[in-house]
Amino acid sequence: MKDQAGRRRVRRLAIGTAVVLALAGMNGPWLYRFGTEKYHQYQINRPEYKADNGHWEVIDFPEEYRQNTIHAALLRTGKVLLVAGSGNDQENFDAKKFDTRIWDPVKGTIKKVDTPSDLFCTGHTQLANGNLLIAGGTKRYEKLKGDVTKAGGLMIVHNENPDKPITLPAGTKFTGKENGRTFVSKDPVLVPRAKKVFDKATGEFLRNDPGLGRIYVEAQKSGSKYETGTEDNYRVQGLSGTDARNTYGIAQKLALDKKDFQGIRDAYEFDPVAEKYIKVDPMKEARWYPTLTTLSDGKILSVSGLDDIGQLVPGKNEVYDPDTKKWTYTEKIRQFPTYPALFLMQNGKIFYSGSNAGYGPDDVGRDPGIWDVDSNKFSKLPGLSDADQLETSGTVLLPPAQDEKYMVIGGGGVGESKLSSEKTRLIDLKDDNPEFVDGPSMEKGTRYPQASVLPNDTVLVSGGSEDYRGRGDSNILQARIYDPSSNAFDQVADPLVGRNYHSGSILLPDGRVMFFGSDSLYADKANTKPGEFEQRIEIYTPPYLYQGSRPSLSKGTETIERGETGTFTSQHASSIKKVRLIRPSAATHVTDVDQRSIALDFKTDGDKVTVTVPESKNLVQAGWYMLFVVDDQGVPSEAQWVQVP
Repeated sequence: MKDQAGRRRVRRLAIGTAVVLALAGMNGPWLYRFGTEKYHQYQINRPEYKADNGHWEVIDFPEEYRQNTIHAALLRTGKVLLVAGSGNDQENFDAKKFDTRIWDPVKGTIKKVDTPSDLFCTGHTQLANGNLLIAGGTKRYEKLKGDVTKAGGLMIVHNENPDKPITLPAGTKFTGKENGRTFVSKDPVLVPRAKKVFDKATGEFLRNDPGLGRIYVEAQKSGSKYETGTEDNYRVQGLSGTDARNTYGIAQKLALDKKDFQGIRDAYEFDPVAEKYIKVDPMKEARWYPTLTTLSDGKILSVSGLDDIGQLVPGKNEVYDPDTKKWTYTEKIRQFPTYPALFLMQNGKIFYSGSNAGYGPDDVGRDPGIWDVDSNKFSKLPGLSDADQLETSGTVLLPPAQDEKYMVIGGGGVGESKLSSEKTRLIDLKDDNPEFVDGPSMEKGTRYPQASVLPNDTVLVSGGSEDYRGRGDSNILQARIYDPSSNAFDQVADPLVGRNYHSGSILLPDGRVMFFGSDSLYADKANTKPGEFEQRIEIYTPPYLYQGSRPSLSKGTETIERGETGTFTSQHASSIKKVRLIRPSAATHVTDVDQRSIALDFKTDGDKVTVTVPESKNLVQAGWYMLFVVDDQGVPSEAQWVQVP
């Protein structure tokens, strides 16, 4: 594969150089005024070029169906759910204009869907029944420092009463013991009762550990004179008796600093057949930028996010049970930055690659490792290069999933850092002592790279930008295909649209890859003109679909148990070399922990193809999958949908 890729690159360069030189000799300046673009279009549309490089096509929806797509997921119907929520648009948020679209890539139809909450910067994952679980979103947009008029911040409410919890309504006033300033709560808060602590050896009562509640407060009046600079105790107005004695607030600095986004607790299942959101039990914690990951028992782990007062959720993770539609806390806490890349391993533990999408201290929860959720033990993994540049990096489980090898791609420094990494890092979790090693480098440091697993066991890596949110006109209009068997990249056709923050990619059932979104901070190199959200959808057709006819695959067994077989029909059964079961993607913010490509054992008899699903529930999570067959030329069929219960 590597030698073949090298020959393709040499051939492309030779052909391109010869023709450009010939045109330049005959036409001089005309080439650069007109001929270069014409030649480029001619070149990229040649059948030979497409067969080597693939082809990009922009799908520009009718204006009334365009939206700022932040999230996308492939549904078991073959349609794509495109979720904007308020779409990173404060005016939409204020007007409660929340958008969702369903796009059928086969028929080209688009449908608007009622969106019940601001599902902007939510978390999502595929469920066993084919529904998509969506949890979290936006309660309040951030306020930049210059826009904050009232001093505010986090108030920790203490309850020292071991006999009962206490609820403080929205509008509760807190007055500082030392500073004398009064702050008002924006929401109600339930403060649990204090916990009695006893000596383990003697049983002697030692103390009451107060119950704690977190609430956002603002000064009663505007102006810098209401800011506080140090910690203070706060009396809760309106309480009397034992409640007044046992309940108080403690706050650090309450200031006019930037206020971050706030999250919501709302959770929904999206039904792909009914094409509507179904409300389920809300999460225990509000979350903005959370990650949802399937666990060994089929329940869903919800991790990280900014809470309803704009603070990073303090390690209080929770689990959704699809049977009861309820959430429960995990017994122990562990904190991660927002949108951490968390993958279920074949031993039932969770692999954290270190990739994340942004918010959180630079020294908390950023080391990659293996996490046992039950015991809360976390084993760090060594060897990661550019370890300080994992924010906005991408992580992909390389195909086939049985090998349990991962690639971490690019990334940048914490926050709005200008640092970006051109590195890829590989790790084999089946090694006795796994550690990261460098893979092939990219040409440029790359934030927000998109990675999609293809049916032929390669990975398409495209887009991103060198700087934070494409700053300085730094979008990277390059794509490459990574082959795990040769550990090499092959550069392919360049995308037509730049993609950075708020972008993603989805493998479609026909073997093409869809790209969505992009939210540049600026639209020019000088960083003076505000950027506009990229609403165009782009489709990449890989080279394998220009290799001639593709193998057929007809519907067969729709439900296959683990360890059992299913039979399908193909007129090209004798040429089939691989069968792959690919979990559909749910992508956002460089995070797609759902996608995985599982190799299936198979045998053929005439036009029949009988496949066997592996027995491991951690390798083959319950749910709907795309089943592809791949022929001896590396060409995949169109997928058939299969459910593994």
